[in-house]
Amino acid sequence: MLDSLQALPQALRDAAYDNTAAVQGSAAQLADFEARSAALVARADGLLDQRYGPAERQRYDYFGGPAGAPTLLFIHGGYWQMRHKNSFRFVAEGALARGLHAALVGYTLAPQASLTQIVLEVRQGIAAVRAQALAQGGSGEILLCGWSAGGHLTALGLQCEGVRAGLGISGIYDLAPLQQTYLNAALQLTPSEVQTLSPLRLPPVDKPFVTAFGTAELPQLQVQSQVFALHRHGHAGGLLPVEGADHFSILNALADPRGGLLNELMDYR
Repeated sequence: MLDSLQALPQALRDAAYDNTAAVQGSAAQLADFEARSAALVARADGLLDQRYGPAERQRYDYFGGPAGAPTLLFIHGGYWQMRHKNSFRFVAEGALARGLHAALVGYTLAPQASLTQIVLEVRQGIAAVRAQALAQGGSGEILLCGWSAGGHLTALGLQCEGVRAGLGISGIYDLAPLQQTYLNAALQLTPSEVQTLSPLRLPPVDKPFVTAFGTAELPQLQVQSQVFALHRHGHAGGLLPVEGADHFSILNALADPRGGLLNELMDYR
């Protein structure tokens, strides 16, 4: 488990997980993601905002690929309480260029939903995307990936039917430190959720899982990935530091058709 932050003043506890404040120019990077996502939608033929449940954010996007190909499915981050899948559609560009199907799944945010409910929704979304992939002539095999909170949801979705391999990008794998930060105001994590929804506190799933992080990220984020990779020692995947990447720029290594993150995941297709 990760060390407690309790010995630190509250301001330092909060700063330990405040990626937006830590990355100079994060707003500009997010605006660039939005523009690139809009450009992808304008030129790619996709099924957008398909419902997989009754809640407003229970929707997925699907971009078809060659017959028999697997699907890269991306889960967005934002500490389970911010962001939207639409802002990250650009990450599908690399997968489509490499001959995969591609999809993104949304979910209800905290505090409107508990983390328990969010995990359930994402698992429902994975099943819906897999059904769509099969209907579109894909293999139905899912290469699951997610960023930040989405990395956590990817680790918990690895067990889902059809998921062949996972890629956690700058993920959160032990929830306990978050209870001591500003993030818990919306999450209201229970002791049970910390135990049952922290991938680091659960037996590793015996499927490939690549644990990636940027070397320019906050120390706590780097440690989350490093400790989870150790937890999974002996299972396929491993630790992948992305040199010089911050919490936002790391996504370029997934969106780029020759990016290191995409290459790593493609090895398990």
